Amino acid sequence: MDKERFVVHLPVLATDLDRARRFARVICRSLGFLADVDRLGTTVSAEDAQCVRHWVWCDRLLDGGRRCPLPAEHDGECATARLR
Repeated sequence: MDKERFVVHLPVLATDLDRARRFARVICRSLGFLADVDRLGTTVSAEDAQCVRHWVWCDRLLDGGRRCPLPAEHDGECATARLR
């Protein structure tokens, strides 16, 4: 059976976008043992503007179609190492 992609919306409280992204990164790392979670595809949005999404991780595609595992808007070159 082929798997479909779904998005799970989990509202959290944060004082600003940077803290919401940080919280999302913690959630992603804690779910690292689940192979079916696309951690690098994680985005956050304000509750009243869910159509405006902000990447948690860098959205640049690397060779082989993988995404850079560094935080969004990072300084310097993209990395190829996987998340721990």
